[in-house]
Amino acid sequence: MTRESTPDEAVLNAARAAATLSEALNLEVRLEPYAHLRWSGPDPQVPVLRLDDFSGIPFLVDITGVEEYQHRARLRANPEDLYAAVTPATFGYEPYCQRNLQLAPVELLEVSPVDNQLALARACSEGEARDRVLRHVAASGSLTIDPFMGIEEVWELADSLSHESKVPVSVMAPPPPVTRIANDKQLFSQLVESVLGPDWLVETLDARSPDALARELLTLAERHLQVGLKRLRCASAMGNKVFTSAEIRGLPLEALEAEVRQFLDRTEWQGDEDVQVVAWEQVEHSPSTQLWIPPLKRGEPRLDGVFEQLLAGEHKVFVGSRPSTLPRAVNNAAAEGSIAVALALQALGYVGRCSFDFVLVGDPESDFQLHFTECNGRWGGTSIPMTLMDRLMAGKPRPPYRAQDFIHSELVGAEFSDLVAQVGDEAFDVRTGTGRFIFYNTGPLREHGKLDVIAMGETQSQAEAALEEDLPKLLGLV
Repeated sequence: MTRESTPDEAVLNAARAAATLSEALNLEVRLEPYAHLRWSGPDPQVPVLRLDDFSGIPFLVDITGVEEYQHRARLRANPEDLYAAVTPATFGYEPYCQRNLQLAPVELLEVSPVDNQLALARACSEGEARDRVLRHVAASGSLTIDPFMGIEEVWELADSLSHESKVPVSVMAPPPPVTRIANDKQLFSQLVESVLGPDWLVETLDARSPDALARELLTLAERHLQVGLKRLRCASAMGNKVFTSAEIRGLPLEALEAEVRQFLDRTEWQGDEDVQVVAWEQVEHSPSTQLWIPPLKRGEPRLDGVFEQLLAGEHKVFVGSRPSTLPRAVNNAAAEGSIAVALALQALGYVGRCSFDFVLVGDPESDFQLHFTECNGRWGGTSIPMTLMDRLMAGKPRPPYRAQDFIHSELVGAEFSDLVAQVGDEAFDVRTGTGRFIFYNTGPLREHGKLDVIAMGETQSQAEAALEEDLPKLLGLV
């Protein structure tokens, strides 16, 4: 790993890297239209509209029941807040939140879709939903929008509400040009290399045509056992395709081009952006760091934890997370690299929730190297349960836990209240501190047999066993 830098060196290095990228992208000019809406901290102006609009991420419509994920915003809402969704809350879930989790009641802004079910900000811009938000704004004299991701539509909503209400409205997220830098794998890689150097990245080539991509795949196949294609802004491995080097070296170039074209067609590539060709590391561990980045001059980025991602299947699709059980040296290196890059993002104008994903190459106990694979410039599947745990623990250390999707065909048609009753005293109760299981993201349960679960234990192995063995038994699934 690289030599540790002093805090002053890290800040100066981050500022230089940010200035270089900012100049190349003409960022100062592009940020000006958002200046009057930018959240300046330290605390949000109330009320806060919690708004999980996923429409800026390609292909999320392919995730079962994804429109129900909008209700995850309820978990970070406070009593004066409201949160928006295009579907009603799961029957019985709000009483569960108030009874078991001791979360105060909050107002659900149920809206009608105007385009597709994920375009939540646009839905909040029209009709009764807009009127209800404006009534809140008028009563309080201010509004903060806390979005899943700082996409253009969120900022347009904020601008429209501010213009009509004549009161301050701010967005607790990076402006769209900075959101793009964080979530675009190519731009983010440029920033990482500028801050930390090329050793923190997997070998990567970029191209923009099927024939060039095929040739670059063959180039990397000479040096690596596996190679892959990556779309720049997809999430949860849905924009990836992996090849073994042996298989593609044996293909005629025309056949490999056909494979590339099939991938580009599947991912609806329009020819207007590069595609990454990467060395696909064969690894056992994929750490993730979770950060909160305050506005510049409001403090340095805060590391909230190092986690291990739980990845499933050949394409390593994210299904959950747990606090890192990796050696201290690995966690420290991930933390150091993350803070260095987060400082650069902050200098560019990034604010809010952010996470970095890595692959761990080599021996975790001795000679290892961490490679950044992407930035998630948004709330996500690790930060949401982590933040909920911090809220429920009320200042106490987080216990060992595992958070992930829980899916079973026999749960299709199940009612959430019946499921909680079946779990009984094993459902966590904040008042007593008893129980091991916390439930959220319950919307897909009845139709798809799917919800999210946090399982806790006195040790990490107990938390793992709770989710893998004990919960299925409690629900009569084994």
